[in-house]
Amino acid sequence: MTEACSRNHIEEMATLRGARKARMGWMTWYEALWKPSWTPAPATIGLIWQILYPIIVLTFGFVFVQAGRGRLAKFIVAPFIINLIANLLFTPIQFGMRNLPLAAVDIVIVWLTILWSMKAIWPHCRWIAVAQTPYLLWVSIATVLQLSITWMNCEGARM
Repeated sequence: MTEACSRNHIEEMATLRGARKARMGWMTWYEALWKPSWTPAPATIGLIWQILYPIIVLTFGFVFVQAGRGRLAKFIVAPFIINLIANLLFTPIQFGMRNLPLAAVDIVIVWLTILWSMKAIWPHCRWIAVAQTPYLLWVSIATVLQLSITWMNCEGARM
């Protein structure tokens, strides 16, 4: 992170924007952010997640059931658990806390754990790894988007 995006700068900006941010709804806040021109509409993002969540539920559920039956080692399940937690935390971090740097770290964790889970499950259940491909593709795009939004909304980045 550049000096302009240092922790002190982010804390100062949070203090200055705190009152305004507290009164602003999450959608108004999100719409006010600087974003790349290729940013999908919120409705498109929602639709993509509506498609992905059933895939995630089915595949993660299968992995958790197999682990519970002793058919998969616990270390194989670890990236799925971490991914699920990080995925569930993204929305409260991004839209509740409105913490762009922390949301950027979170989505990188989501992305890395998808790769890790695909690699871990491949020798045991290849269809689960292959089924994660749309999730990986979307989170790859979402990660670049989140990192771009975070950078663009760092005060020093717009100078």
